[in-house]
Amino acid sequence: MQRAAALVRRGCCSRTLGPWGRGRSQSSAAAEASAVLKVRPERSRRERILTLESMNPQVKAVEYAVRGPIVLKAGEIELELQRGIKKPFTEVIRANIGDAHAMGQQPITFLRQVMALCTYPNLLDSPSFPEDAKKRARRILQACGGNSLGSYSASQGVNCIREDVAAYITRRDGGVPADPDNIYLTTGASDGISTILKILVSGGGKSRTGVMIPIPQYPLYSAVISELDAIQVNYYLDEDNCWALNVNELRRALRQAKEHCNPKVLCIINPGNPTGQVQSRKCIEDVIHFAWEEKLFLLADEVYQDNVYSPDCKFHSFKKVLYEMGPEYSSNVELASFHSTSKGYMGECGYRGGYMEVINLHPEIKGQLVKLLSVRLCPPVSGQAAMDIVVNPPVPGEESFEQFSREKESVLGNLAKKAKLTEDLFNQVPGIHCNPLQGAMYAFPRIFIPTKAMEAAQNDHSSSGGEAEDSATESEGLSHKVPGEVRVSTPWAPRGSPGPRPSSRCPPNPD
Repeated sequence: MQRAAALVRRGCCSRTLGPWGRGRSQSSAAAEASAVLKVRPERSRRERILTLESMNPQVKAVEYAVRGPIVLKAGEIELELQRGIKKPFTEVIRANIGDAHAMGQQPITFLRQVMALCTYPNLLDSPSFPEDAKKRARRILQACGGNSLGSYSASQGVNCIREDVAAYITRRDGGVPADPDNIYLTTGASDGISTILKILVSGGGKSRTGVMIPIPQYPLYSAVISELDAIQVNYYLDEDNCWALNVNELRRALRQAKEHCNPKVLCIINPGNPTGQVQSRKCIEDVIHFAWEEKLFLLADEVYQDNVYSPDCKFHSFKKVLYEMGPEYSSNVELASFHSTSKGYMGECGYRGGYMEVINLHPEIKGQLVKLLSVRLCPPVSGQAAMDIVVNPPVPGEESFEQFSREKESVLGNLAKKAKLTEDLFNQVPGIHCNPLQGAMYAFPRIFIPTKAMEAAQNDHSSSGGEAEDSATESEGLSHKVPGEVRVSTPWAPRGSPGPRPSSRCPPNPD
């Protein structure tokens, strides 16, 4: 083969020179090369090393509905529309994920000004940017290697940004202290959740780690649990009580799980995704006491902490409530809480900025956590900078404060109106019930499907092999699954499991 390849290479000249014959034509050399190639029989294609059978089974078990088959189908339809293929609709509206800017929400001016200055420092000399934005950009850049956002940071994150996060948490929680050394900057909240779970999962058989998650849930949790080959332990939110978290349900789930695994992690999403509830302080106290009593590690997903719309509700951080319950709890309960730039009033999903605060972690485990974080070097420094602006916004007396406050209130006000509009519209439709939307960015209504419609859908699916569903997607512009009682999580995509019958109203959050 090497000899034949040499012939072909030499044959690219008009006349071939060398030991193969001076002065022969290009066609003669090519013919001889072809003859040499034919001497060796063709080998059959080697079997692939990586197949569905040989791949990591935990990765194959991962399911993530937020970016699943329905979303892939939506992408195909979008491409067809771009190519001019006629449909009974002209656009695809993606309701599978809370991507605020993609749906038209405008960026916060101050955040983008600081990011522009950090990205292109020459703008620091421009009179078009306010001084408070320049001040923050200079501080961030001075903490970066080479004064550049393009340099690596420490694995735990840029030090001055961790200090700003700690100061923000202290202000938010009414003076409850936060230590920058307990702050870890992350690639969105998802990265922090995945990292903590990696450290927590261990054992085999009945001693394998069980992770308690709410149902309905955000599919990140079930996906990471599958990837880590941990045991998913479902506890069901109380739909009759506006998706409240009932400790008796936690006890039931824990008791049953102990028969086949070792439950040691309890995940809470507050405000709720995809259910839109805001847990009361009393509920949070009960959960913390339960975790203390049962020796569970708490994960508090609080990325929607700015998204509270009901006047009867108030966001309480798990960190603050834990501290206020006294040293017996605050010195012993292990807690990781998470926040990000992606939600709230910011909606800066693409920057992938986030942080986690981890308290009461064993010193030796803290070293292991930093080691694990160092494998991915550092979170995106641009995302870290965006997180810094979220936790260190303009304050009264600064040049940008009035515009920042006006834009923030406008975004949150619009989200509150959309939440109420979504709730009202769903409840006007016969056969649909939606609980009051207290916070976050999603509705999780129940759709009651008549028995005959269920039977017809089942017959259609059986006879067409699922083609009827694709046909409905194409002809009606709808993408859905019909298991009987349908739950549709929608940013005001499809997730859910049947629970108790919904009530007509939810009691007000006592806070």
